[in-house]
Amino acid sequence: MKVENKHTSRRNFLKVSMATAGGFMVGFNFIGCKNETAQVKVLKDLPSKWVDFDAYIKIGDTGWVTILSQNPEIGQNIKTSMPMIVAEELDVSWSDVMVEQAPLNTEWYERQVAGGSQSIRQGWNTLRTAGAKVRHMLIAAAAQQWEVDPKDCTTSEGKVIHGEQSLTYGELAEAAGKMTAPEEVKLKDPKDFKIIGKSQTNVDMDGVLTGKPLFGLDYKKEGMVYAVVLRPPAFGQVLETVDDAEARKVIGVIDVVQFGDKVAVIGNNTWAAMKGKKALKAKWNQKDKAEDSAYHTQVLMEHLQKKTKEAKREDGNVEKAFAEADQIIERTYEAPFLPHNCMEPMNFFAEVTDEKVQLVGPIQTPAWTESRIADLLKRDAKDIHIEMTRMGGGFGRRLYGDFALEAAEISSLIKKPVKVVYSREDDMLAGIYRPASAYRFKAAIKNNELTGYHLTEAFFNGSMFGDMPSNFPCGAVENYRVDCHNIKSNVTTGAWRAPYANFLAYAEQAFIDELAETMNKDAVDFRIALLEKAKANPVGEKHNYEADKFIGVIKLAAEKSGWYQKENKHLGFSAYYSHNTYVAEVAEIKMNGDRAELEQITCAVDCGIVVNPIGAENQIEGGIIDGIGHALYGEFNFTEGHAESNNFHQYRLIRMGESPKVAIHFVESTNDPTGLGEPTLPPAGGALANALHAATKQRLYKQPFMKELKVLG
Repeated sequence: MKVENKHTSRRNFLKVSMATAGGFMVGFNFIGCKNETAQVKVLKDLPSKWVDFDAYIKIGDTGWVTILSQNPEIGQNIKTSMPMIVAEELDVSWSDVMVEQAPLNTEWYERQVAGGSQSIRQGWNTLRTAGAKVRHMLIAAAAQQWEVDPKDCTTSEGKVIHGEQSLTYGELAEAAGKMTAPEEVKLKDPKDFKIIGKSQTNVDMDGVLTGKPLFGLDYKKEGMVYAVVLRPPAFGQVLETVDDAEARKVIGVIDVVQFGDKVAVIGNNTWAAMKGKKALKAKWNQKDKAEDSAYHTQVLMEHLQKKTKEAKREDGNVEKAFAEADQIIERTYEAPFLPHNCMEPMNFFAEVTDEKVQLVGPIQTPAWTESRIADLLKRDAKDIHIEMTRMGGGFGRRLYGDFALEAAEISSLIKKPVKVVYSREDDMLAGIYRPASAYRFKAAIKNNELTGYHLTEAFFNGSMFGDMPSNFPCGAVENYRVDCHNIKSNVTTGAWRAPYANFLAYAEQAFIDELAETMNKDAVDFRIALLEKAKANPVGEKHNYEADKFIGVIKLAAEKSGWYQKENKHLGFSAYYSHNTYVAEVAEIKMNGDRAELEQITCAVDCGIVVNPIGAENQIEGGIIDGIGHALYGEFNFTEGHAESNNFHQYRLIRMGESPKVAIHFVESTNDPTGLGEPTLPPAGGALANALHAATKQRLYKQPFMKELKVLG
């Protein structure tokens, strides 16, 4: 991204103008103001003139600074944290900052994506540089006015200072806007941070608490109609015929249109459209196999017994290790398909005209969605404008944008602005699911040491990607192999919070716990010993983790949880590296008679610099509770291609009263930030399973745990 580019193309001008028209996308930071004086300033001292500096910063003549947050906000707090990074290097008081959600702009921004827990990590240097360059321009303007050397000027809380004299950013904005941004700037030393590392309230908090229109479902436009879509009721089915006569009789139904194997009922409100959908009479043909859960389990288990032609990773000779072993431990773990169940169901607004295509809604991948809509409508991407609303949850479901494509196609057919709205049943029955998967672990033990480790994965519509096969304990075991089977299914699948790792981590950590028990070794000491081997004498090519950081979080979690003083305590340990972040968790179970109660999770995290501690803690707690809830209760089955659960009366989620206390401890670090939205979920299931074993002596090999476990309170 070229932050020094202050000139706006016609397309960029239209995009920003449309985004701010009517104030819909602007979020004023009322909650961030810390006293009455600041709030009066919001009401009485708004700028009459703004100067645009770059893709991120606008400064008003009264000293207010507007910072655009480029990435979609799905609840991970980046709409607050990303502007904090810019404000830090700009050296402005946070109470003088307003925040706007930026529209999609591929010319200004490099990565407008909410996915992979990479928003802060990928944007860190770009955001800092943007703030630092504008600060440099403000200093240059002040130095020119005072006729002094810019090197003799400093800044603090929205002012440029030279000796006894100072000028506010508001007073300098117009002159600074004419300055040339430097090619390179020096960034702050982390020890000098004033905003980063200090908890700041979410900039949307006031709007969320008072019900202001922030979310996609809130968006309305004059003349807008609503669409509810009938989709195939089972995977593998296609539409044969549809009778819409009764649907058209429903009061409020405007039209019924078929597109592909789907039928959209158009109404002047959602209730009418939903009633109209129920009145449709459709016939379906079973074109492809009607899969069920028994079939899924059978296929997974069959593949676990097979060896692939080529391993994803292989060090040494596992077959030789097994042949020479004193003992072989083999275990299999299985997990079902799971829906995402975002609290805000899928929805999107579209208005397709000959002049433009305007879309508004909750989307994690606006640029990819823009390109696919351009292909769908046979339009130039420059004619398509996407605005991002706040999302009531994403978890990977809103990466795919199928709902946005539906909205665009329906609007093009009916020639009206339309909002597609899913019901909860639509979301659960015709969504995109976490793939069902199974893992077989096989370990060789010789002279009470781990000498061989063979992991086989069976996975629907995917397999381990990137360098995941080189995760721990790779590098620590002389003979190591990973085989992956990608099994095709007509059930639509996709990323689900912490893809692949969300179940693999539990299986791996439960297995390692059982290995330690078999060898009569402490579970924490066993992991540390393996990591010390990988550090001192790594096996094979480079492994995918830093042993020192891994050991650091393990020791911190053990210390803070009282792991080595665990008499009369039932503790379970788990540690995992994902999304560039190291996490260790200890679950504590209390037995109340014959009932096991999860009391607390102690969590240690090494995620580099913590930008906004309160936001980071929310992400950590959310990931842990999500991981525990789905490990305990996440059950989802198919019969003849049809999902058996269609709402929360059938699909069990963790409840507020069941959530444990979470004690969070950060490793102090000056390293660049890494991911936080996902990394605490993968180890949660393993910590819980291992604690349950400590309390009940029962090992758990299949999720959800509640199908096997009868003692949890």
